[in-house]
Amino acid sequence: MTDVTAMTAESIKEMLELAGAQVAARSGRSDSYGAPRDFSFEVKAVFANGMGLQIVARQFNYRDPWEMGGRVNDMVDVSLLRNGSYSPLPKGFPFFQGVDQEEGVDAARFAEIIEVVRGVNPKLYLLQELTGDL
Repeated sequence: MTDVTAMTAESIKEMLELAGAQVAARSGRSDSYGAPRDFSFEVKAVFANGMGLQIVARQFNYRDPWEMGGRVNDMVDVSLLRNGSYSPLPKGFPFFQGVDQEEGVDAARFAEIIEVVRGVNPKLYLLQELTGDL
């Protein structure tokens, strides 16, 4: 049996707020299957350094009762935002290398992403642009 941590809009919002981010969240999919949105929730956050994250849970996963009850999200897609636009991180970081989105992120990996993004010095972008690394 695997240890599955459910990720909800509320739990993600709480993680981001504890890390010092300004956060906004919205639910997309209701309990009605006729709901027009194709995602179950979206959370956006901006840190003091100006870096941001957009977290989207596209669909619910259904679990067997012994794993977890009902519909859950245990993985989300995380996009990195810089100055309001999608962006990869400068070289040398474990995430967002050459891409602006990490897909299939679980709760533990999401906590690591938060720590990395909130600690990024945005001046690294300028430095790496000057050296030709970005």
